[in-house]
Order: sequence, then C-alpha cells, then structure tokens
Amino acid sequence: MVRRGKCMDQAFSHQLVALLPRLRRFARGLTHGSEEGDDLVQAACERALARRDQFEPGTRLDSWMYRIVQNIWLDSRRRQKKEAISLDPADLAQHAAPAAHAAEDGLYLAQVREAIATLPEEQRTVLMLVTVEGVTYRDAAGILELPLGTVMSRLSRARVALGHALENRAARKSEAAIIRIRR
Repeated sequence: MVRRGKCMDQAFSHQLVALLPRLRRFARGLTHGSEEGDDLVQAACERALARRDQFEPGTRLDSWMYRIVQNIWLDSRRRQKKEAISLDPADLAQHAAPAAHAAEDGLYLAQVREAIATLPEEQRTVLMLVTVEGVTYRDAAGILELPLGTVMSRLSRARVALGHALENRAARKSEAAIIRIRR
C-alpha cells in the first residue's frame, strides 16, 4: 500500500512540474508581472501539494491547478482591495530584443498587455485561459465554475474590447505621426 501511495505522489509531482510553464504563463497574465506571477504559482503549488489528497486521480490536474491559481489571485486581490494592477515597465522591457523589429514587437506586446490590463477582471481571466493557455470553452467553464454561455459571452466581449483598444491606440499613433510630419 505504501509503495502505491508513493508512486501516486511521484506521478502527481511529475505532472505538477510539467504544468509549471503553463501555470507561470497564466499567472503572469493575471498579475502582469513576472515576480508576482511566480509568487502566485509558488503559492498554488504549495497549496496543491498540501492538499494533494483532495485531487481526484483521473481528473484533469491542469484544470484543478488553474482554479487554485485563480482562487489565490482573487483572494489576494480582495485582501489588498486593488481595483487595477499596474504594469511594471521593467518587466515589459525585458521582453523586447535589441533588434529594431524585435523592439517594435516588444512595444506592441506592451500595448496589448496594457489593453488587456484595462479589461474587467472576469473578461481578462477568460481571455487568458482560452487564448493564451488554449483551454477549451467547456474546460474554462468548469475551471471558473461558470455556465458555458457566460464564458463565451465574456470572451467575446473581451476580444471586442481588446480590438477597440488596440485600434484606438493605432489611430492615435497615426495622428501623432501626421502632426509631426506637418511641423
């Protein structure tokens, strides 16, 4: 019996380690910072390891872990009573490479992150799960404990709002360039 339990613990640990890159990406998307995202993943892993007996073998560990990450994040936001999370410019800068095209890509990425940060929390969470993590709508509904239609609606609204925000930024940038040319 002990041996079987040890094998199950090892399998759980190996699966958890394999999930770390996806959990980090999800957490960083929620928190908009690498340090805060890494802290969130660490807290989620600690909670998962402490409560591994609550995980039902045969179910999806990734869904369980996404839910833990989201719950810890929501709990911390409630405690801190923050309404918005600011982006750390130093964190965004590290994603831009020295090359000119990479720098431009980095600026666009920063604009996308800023636009995502303006989305309501519930839209941002669904957007991160479905578009970044590749979770199906049905699985996202299970992770977030929402009806499937609500997930689809929030994702649709998030995509539209994100598109409008990026279009508005591009239009302002074009207007500024035209003004500079005329001077």
